[in-house]
Amino acid sequence: MGLKIRKLNKNDAVIISQAFSEIGWNKPTLQYENYYSEQCEGKRVVLVALLNGKFAGYLTIVWQSGYPYFKENNIPEIMDLNVLPKYRRQKIATKLMDEAEKIVSNKSKIIGIGVGLAPGYNAAQRMYVLRGYIPDGLGVTYKGKYVRHGQKIIANDSLILYLTKKLK
Repeated sequence: MGLKIRKLNKNDAVIISQAFSEIGWNKPTLQYENYYSEQCEGKRVVLVALLNGKFAGYLTIVWQSGYPYFKENNIPEIMDLNVLPKYRRQKIATKLMDEAEKIVSNKSKIIGIGVGLAPGYNAAQRMYVLRGYIPDGLGVTYKGKYVRHGQKIIANDSLILYLTKKLK
């Protein structure tokens, strides 16, 4: 069967939530039900990766980002890329990104993504740079606000660097 990438369907919400719950991550079913509703409304695209018929990961594209620079410049944003740990290092994130960039290229010449700077995001940081993503030049954000010089922050999931890539 191999790897299949497809759009989220209504029945995926429980399967995805349960898969993450099994590894101790809190990703409630409602999150994916909301993603499905936003996909139906044309606000978001959710790509689901299945490996040999089993859920392996997903990625979402939002057409109107909440990040001010992306919003002001109509830059679609890849958000919430997750691959289950047991399926990592099998190019699943790469295939999800390939498909996302292909979809966005039909509507935009630029794509954006935010990446965490805390430990645990190392592989994602490297992948994005190798794919041609570069920092937007506006600095780092913490809890949605730009970090000021000398500001004390905690390195957690709220510490984000935003990157862009020109699409062909």
